[in-house]
Amino acid sequence: MSLPLSKLERGRVMNSRERIKYALEETEILKFPGNLISTFKPTTLHYYVLAEPAYLEVFKNEGPETKIREGRITWEKPKLLTPGYLLQMEGFSEEARKALQILARQHPDMAGLLYRMRYKKESQRTVTVSRTIKDTFRRLKDELKEKDDFLTVIIKGVDELWDVSLMKFIQELIVKSAYQSQFPYYTNLGMLRMDEGGYAVVTRNLEGLPIAARDEIEQMFDQVKRGELDPAKLKQELDRWGVFPAYEDRFFDLFRKE
Repeated sequence: MSLPLSKLERGRVMNSRERIKYALEETEILKFPGNLISTFKPTTLHYYVLAEPAYLEVFKNEGPETKIREGRITWEKPKLLTPGYLLQMEGFSEEARKALQILARQHPDMAGLLYRMRYKKESQRTVTVSRTIKDTFRRLKDELKEKDDFLTVIIKGVDELWDVSLMKFIQELIVKSAYQSQFPYYTNLGMLRMDEGGYAVVTRNLEGLPIAARDEIEQMFDQVKRGELDPAKLKQELDRWGVFPAYEDRFFDLFRKE
């Protein structure tokens, strides 16, 4: 049983929420990337988050200064999945799992996209320059024109909550990529269709297996044969789709000596 929050703790929670809300409202995308998240290969985004240093709120007569945070984020190839597939994954709260169970029963073929994301910390750096945000942005934009960089974003954010600003943009990019790139791509391949309500649902073969899963499973079998993939990962994928019995003989054939 959890104890009730004290007035001080409630104040801190509300203060945190207000600060996050403020950071979201103050976030401005100064330069959008020219490309979306790739459908068929990993995508690396180069980001700059510009913010006025927090200490200038106290030392108002100093400046102008802009803090530049630079780094990269990489997404693996997006994965098409269903609520039933999601249920087999770890990391969900009990409430979220119950919600997924309801969705899986009501809309078993509802299509979702999984984006595995990782920060490339080795490329992250922070510098402070004696310029306004506007001037800093102008100079960065000119530099990027010379580099012909099509997957870079420049964001105006809040110093102490700069990653909130970054995450707001990431969410926008994922949604835009899903509806403008990934869903049309899978639809053209016959892996996806739209139902009567206008929702994206996965297309299944005669055996009831999503076509997107069938193709990926075949690739994984080939990778295991070549020694490029741990068989346990293939087994895990078959279990997530609930189709291991259909592939059981082929799976154990991988371990039989010729």
